[in-house]
Amino acid sequence: MTDILDGRSLADFTGLAAPGGFSYGDVLGAGQGWAKSILMHDNTRREFAAFFKRPDTFALGVCNGCQMLTRIKELIPGAKDWPTFVDNTSEQFEARYSMVKVEVDKSKPSVFFHGMDSSELPIVVSHGEGRASFSSPNSLQTLTESGMVPLRYVDNRGNVTEQYPYNPNGSPMGVAGVSSPDGRVVAMMPHPERTIMADITSYAPPEDLEQWGEFGPWLRMFRSARRWVG
Repeated sequence: MTDILDGRSLADFTGLAAPGGFSYGDVLGAGQGWAKSILMHDNTRREFAAFFKRPDTFALGVCNGCQMLTRIKELIPGAKDWPTFVDNTSEQFEARYSMVKVEVDKSKPSVFFHGMDSSELPIVVSHGEGRASFSSPNSLQTLTESGMVPLRYVDNRGNVTEQYPYNPNGSPMGVAGVSSPDGRVVAMMPHPERTIMADITSYAPPEDLEQWGEFGPWLRMFRSARRWVG
């Protein structure tokens, strides 16, 4: 961000990853502060808007990065119905494993979730502001019908849930992440990057572990993005 604010152009890049974990101090409202540093600087705002409009780019926002991306949704084509992410219903920081289900349209190319549709996987969550809050009661339905909710929290039987602690933050209909209509931009609260190693899995069939090797199934998400780039 310092480089971009100082005039570095995003035209040189294909991918953008906005991480969580101590970004902007990892304090309450960190995502909002990050977003304002983009929206309130004209040159930086133009750089991000131009980046998202390019059809050859992709972006991933995780945790603080998710909060940031959803706060600059006006710059992201097709993201007007995205929620913002606010205080957990529990009113406390939640750090745990949760289960999510991947739901993508298999008939469309997927930047991040190629071959992962219908997967139910454990993933690290670590946030105090992860509850999806929609400005319009129709927004969630619109996103769902448009296939723009690729991740939902599920219980141990694979059912989408709002029940705590399966759903760590109280997001309606288990929303754990959202995407742009073409899937090039994904904003998600759970941490796939903290869940890629095979040996952090509490249980996996031995034959799967043998097949995976060092890494678990979440690595596929990053390999999927690399595959899309070509």
